[in-house]
Formats: sequence, structure tokens, C-alpha cells
Amino acid sequence: MLDITDGILTNILIQKDIAHEGNPFLKNIAGDTGLIIVKAVGVMIAILILWDISRRYPRVALWTSAAFLAVYCGIVVWNSCLLVFCS
Repeated sequence: MLDITDGILTNILIQKDIAHEGNPFLKNIAGDTGLIIVKAVGVMIAILILWDISRRYPRVALWTSAAFLAVYCGIVVWNSCLLVFCS
């Protein structure tokens, strides 16, 4: 869910010309609904991979999930601050 929120906030920030997409792979579709679709598919793939890893290495999956959660919380907070303070 945080990844989708990041995509929505990124699209808003790009449309308001406040920010740009930092990921070179997503740069061409940033600011468009395609970004949300790609991010949603990416989340589903990540969930499947983490689920598969968790069956054999539950601690690795837990720590990896926690790391991604922390990173995306930071990204969403950063994008939210940009939206509030720069618009």
C-alpha cells in the first residue's frame, strides 16, 4: 500500500512540477497512470517472492519486509512533506 501511495504522491508532485522521478526505470512513465499500474504489479511480485522465501527462511523474509516498510515509510513521509511545504 505504501508503494501505491508513493506512486500517487509522485504523480501529483510531478504534475505540480515540484519533483521528478528518481528511478531511471520509471522515469518515462512517471506522472501517468502507468506508474501506478507498474508499482501495483511490482508489489504483487515482491509479495510472492517474499512469501516463497518465508517458507524456507522466515527470519530473512521478516527482516527484508521490515526494511522495505521502513524505506517506503520514509519515501511517503518525504513526498508528503514536499507536497505540503512546496505547493
